[in-house]
Amino acid sequence: MNRVSKFATLAVGLITLASSPAVFAQASPAPAAAAPAVKPEAIPAKVGLIAFEQAVFATNEGQQAVAALGKKYEPQKTKIQGEQTEVDSLQKQLQAATTISDEDRQSRVRTIDAKQKQLQRDGEDAQAAYQNDLQEAYGRLAGKVNAVMQKYASDNGFTLVLDVSGQQSNVLWANEKTDVTRAVIEAYNAQAGVAAPAGPAPAAAPRSAAPRPAATKPPAK
Repeated sequence: MNRVSKFATLAVGLITLASSPAVFAQASPAPAAAAPAVKPEAIPAKVGLIAFEQAVFATNEGQQAVAALGKKYEPQKTKIQGEQTEVDSLQKQLQAATTISDEDRQSRVRTIDAKQKQLQRDGEDAQAAYQNDLQEAYGRLAGKVNAVMQKYASDNGFTLVLDVSGQQSNVLWANEKTDVTRAVIEAYNAQAGVAAPAGPAPAAAPRSAAPRPAATKPPAK
């Protein structure tokens, strides 16, 4: 039986099943009661802004995660830097070699080309692995920071909080007093009880590494 005849048989079976009152009555659950309509009402607006992605990595836990990843990928970074130095050195040697034969020159060019391709592959592999680990670290923290942010917003009477992490944010201007980023970071650090990392803070993680958390309802008061 070909795919068309199989589909036709299935369609006929579904139509027959749907047209049978007894079967339909047994298979169909009773309709759920409609939820009561909520009457909209105008309330005083209190809007806050947060750079959420930056906030996640600026928490003490976030800084520790970025520092740990930096340490993990230090060997790859050193290797890639060494490969780059070698390629640069070979290119300079080739430029300075004015008396070599064409055959020798072509051989050196092929060597440099092969090392450049290896350098590019190693760099892309390391970057992809780092981004993947960074996203995992972000995912572990984003939900917890999001919960603290919602509680902070609810406790402080905010009716709306906008995320301005992305470069394409629609917010063109806002009073700096509406920025709750630092307040949420401090609230999260206080709740988590994680000490700040020793030494200078690690470099901020790339924005592209951080997917936005799924929106959830704010906690009920």
